[in-house]
Amino acid sequence: MSVVLPPIGIPKIEIDTPALLIDLTVMERNIARMAAYFRVVKAKLRPHTKTHKLPLLAHQQIAAGAIGVCCAKLGEAEVMVNGGIRDILIANQVIGRQKIARLVSLAHHSDIMVAVDNPDNVANLSAAAQVGGVTLRVLVEVNVGMNRCGVEPGEPALVLARKVMAAPGLKFAGLMGYEGHLVFVTDYQERAARTKTAMRLLTDTVKLVESAGIPVEIVSAGGTGTYNITAEIPGITEVQAGSYIFMDGRYRNILPDFDCALTLLTTVISRPGADRAVIDAGRKAITDEFGPPTVIGISGAKLVNLSEEHGTLVLEGDARQLEVGDKIELLPSHGDTTINIHSHYFAIRNGSLEAIWEIAGRGKFR
Repeated sequence: MSVVLPPIGIPKIEIDTPALLIDLTVMERNIARMAAYFRVVKAKLRPHTKTHKLPLLAHQQIAAGAIGVCCAKLGEAEVMVNGGIRDILIANQVIGRQKIARLVSLAHHSDIMVAVDNPDNVANLSAAAQVGGVTLRVLVEVNVGMNRCGVEPGEPALVLARKVMAAPGLKFAGLMGYEGHLVFVTDYQERAARTKTAMRLLTDTVKLVESAGIPVEIVSAGGTGTYNITAEIPGITEVQAGSYIFMDGRYRNILPDFDCALTLLTTVISRPGADRAVIDAGRKAITDEFGPPTVIGISGAKLVNLSEEHGTLVLEGDARQLEVGDKIELLPSHGDTTINIHSHYFAIRNGSLEAIWEIAGRGKFR
């Protein structure tokens, strides 16, 4: 069934709900602000597209100075390549015959990189690259304390780098490490100190690999919450910040440098009591794994419950004047997973609908 889309130019308040809105002025300011920062540091910006999932926005980030993009999954990378993006890092492991075949296919049409942390995966990538007649750029992922993916720092990383160097069809491009366990540390001084400690595991490993005669071109790390810490650590060449483009409720409490551009427009569908209102957005429209979304611009209204299709608000003071049919905007606590629910962005400028963009990378989890 096709989605019925509103006409361009209508006031945002007339858009049918639930609808995922982008404030274009705020988003463009965020892009410009991050680009300005990276013009004066040695590291470069490689924004992560798992947040916005849209080649059009990746092109805007690159036009502002980014060197390429990151993707979390192969499917996201396919969307970016199909949208004309060439320099892509899949900051993840690509495992299995079918996915590796797709990766090799992408290498015919882009300059793609992939992370590895396992010698069997290195062998499989090498074999497929030779059959496909391509050269795959590879980064060895180092565990810097997040304890997710990544080979251990030091000698284990060197051993794997040597395997990549010896593998036909592969080009060892460098190392990466993600300090994702630190991006939400509230206190800046603590976040900075712990990030520097984590990054030392990566940069010391770089020195070890280089001392073995293996050149390290790329050292990739960082996220939105640590961008201005990681980018200034000597030896880091690129930062994978992504959420800065929109921000969300959780990041707003961590990083005041950027403003929130993403909201969900909803409608009051019931007023069952003086202190309660119900809206037409539940967990099928907005996620709450990082806490409840925040009501924007209405003092005294607080979202207290999400079910599948409904959100319940508790009302105090002037918020009790809300009526059935009134529109309410919510700030998602987590942008990435909320975006993944929706098929379209409704791009707003000065209160009016300027564009409607299909979210091409939505659901690309393979």
